[in-house]
Amino acid sequence: MFKKVLIANRGEIAIRIIRACRELGIQTVAVHSEADNGALHTRFADQAVCIGPAPARASYLNIPAIISAAEVTAADAIHPGYGFLSENPHFAEVVAKCGLTFIGPSAEAMKLWGDKLTARETARKFGLPLLPGSDALNNAEHAVEEARRIGYPVMLKARGGGGGRGMRVATNDEEVIRGFESATAEAAISFASAELYLEKLVVRPKHIEFQALADQHGQAWTLGERECSLQRKNQKLIEEAPSSSLSDEQRLKMGDVIRRAILETGYVGLGTLEFLMDESGALYFMEMNTRVQVEHPVTEMVTGVDLVVEQLRAAAGEKLNLPDTRNWKFRGHAIECRIMAEDPETFAPSPGQIREYNPPGGTGVRVDSGVFGGWRVPPNYDSLLAKVIVHAPTRGQAISRMKGALDEYIIGGIRTNIPLQKALLSDPEVVAGKMTTHTLDRFLGERKASAAASAAPAPSGTPD
Repeated sequence: MFKKVLIANRGEIAIRIIRACRELGIQTVAVHSEADNGALHTRFADQAVCIGPAPARASYLNIPAIISAAEVTAADAIHPGYGFLSENPHFAEVVAKCGLTFIGPSAEAMKLWGDKLTARETARKFGLPLLPGSDALNNAEHAVEEARRIGYPVMLKARGGGGGRGMRVATNDEEVIRGFESATAEAAISFASAELYLEKLVVRPKHIEFQALADQHGQAWTLGERECSLQRKNQKLIEEAPSSSLSDEQRLKMGDVIRRAILETGYVGLGTLEFLMDESGALYFMEMNTRVQVEHPVTEMVTGVDLVVEQLRAAAGEKLNLPDTRNWKFRGHAIECRIMAEDPETFAPSPGQIREYNPPGGTGVRVDSGVFGGWRVPPNYDSLLAKVIVHAPTRGQAISRMKGALDEYIIGGIRTNIPLQKALLSDPEVVAGKMTTHTLDRFLGERKASAAASAAPAPSGTPD
């Protein structure tokens, strides 16, 4: 097992990794930017090293600075968390060349699964269901040709994309041309590749993802699935496990195919395979995330497995000892709400000082947070403050428990999306488990229309 792990991340995921390292008796090193001086993850770690100024490109994306921090603190492994450099194969290669262990899959496996087009080819090889799609697009005219072949509507997607960036919906030739130009520009800024490809658009899908885990001894598991349909602009907001839309037969069948694909491609560590489910209940592979997911706690709550601890053990070469996937029994239901520092009406970021802070508690309530009272939330990074996770025997009880937890959560001094989360959990479509990736847009549209109607001037005159 490792003696010391450097965590190349910040906020709640850095603290989550620190806690897992403690479980295994591993010392930790926190890196931070100047904006994060005094942040909670720097206080919880055994050592902390400043690696640069506030902009992420000068700190959390600064590979030489991170490697230097690992060398001066005598760390023997680096955990990338999620975001930043977590799915950067070049970073994984540099870590390995410097004699350190990258806690994640190999650079080769990351390239295979992280590139959206090679991932589609790999998925096809192992029998994972795919939507009709294209190869890399040469130009806008090529995109139009492929869209006509596939059939409208289609989705333009960035080859190296993630987080909803570099994606555009098109229902005709003109929208393809416009979308190609804007998505290419966005992809060039956000990712190493500006290449795009096309997929057939599922109009009202559910978003279902499967958690996979593999060690270096030829063992692989799927630890069930998560429902992630509640999202805005392809950014997830509420996640739960298991999905009420998936049958036991589908779960077992998909699990078998995923484990075979993971094993035969030599994948090691945690990975998440994401799918769209159409209105008929059919699943279609979208992509694989080669890292720990933001929403991993809901899987931990229903399986009893500490995923980050197992990820560390797998990276260290230990043989994992988990039950056979096909005999897995879920324990109740879990829901996670992402608490963001943003205006719940306009979604504008809301950085600033947290003047009052009281997290919820009680039976079945967990809070993964990177903030505290008095902390000034910097404007330089993602607005995620914390995650509230609840566990209960049934889905209905989990929703009720989450509402209570959100009522207790006090974050004063800044705006958060807690009011939106509470309102969403009372939406009939959500309560019934019938949500799709369009549910939040429909909800927001109805709320906007209701507010406009309430603000309209009363009619003049007195009725008879």
